[in-house]
Amino acid sequence: MFEELIKKYPDLAKSEKDIDDALNAIIKCYENGGKLLICGNGGSCADSEHIVGELMKGFLKKRPLTEKCKSNMKKNCPSISREVLDKLQYGLPAIALADFNALNSAFSNDVDPTLTYAQSVFALGNKGDILIAISTSGNAENCNVAATVGKSIGLTVIGLTGKLGGNLCKNSDICIKVPETETFKVQELHLPVYHYLCAAVEKHFFNE
Repeated sequence: MFEELIKKYPDLAKSEKDIDDALNAIIKCYENGGKLLICGNGGSCADSEHIVGELMKGFLKKRPLTEKCKSNMKKNCPSISREVLDKLQYGLPAIALADFNALNSAFSNDVDPTLTYAQSVFALGNKGDILIAISTSGNAENCNVAATVGKSIGLTVIGLTGKLGGNLCKNSDICIKVPETETFKVQELHLPVYHYLCAAVEKHFFNE
């Protein structure tokens, strides 16, 4: 699967180790019952929501519930319909921190807008979870503060940046630096990176 990514985007070969480290960290997180928290601004905010969409339902696979799972759910709630059970899919827990509009606007107004993501990381994060912070420059202050808070409470921080890395690479445990510096070009390479990660994680857990 990685070979296919590099064939289409050969410049990403330079990031192979970091991408592989990120993949292994995400798999370990999910195997241990953890979750992903994801943040970014502007287009990177949209990317964070995109990642959630690929993880929380089927991406390249349908992920149907097992008959055992359906039976247990039916036992707990006899009124649940077979149609609902047949349509539900397994998800991998992921949260886009920008989606908490009421919380983020209140904290921004009442306390400090730079700390909105950090507050969510502190409230939601548990040791063993992962924070994916996306910043094309690597210098988005709110993402960097979130990263430091995440590390301080035991989260693994994965930075997704442009070529220069910025401060986010210093504040990350793993930093994937795509080889571009202009914002839209960085974002164009972030997409195949996180699509690869989502597809590879899905394959690991739902390979039947």
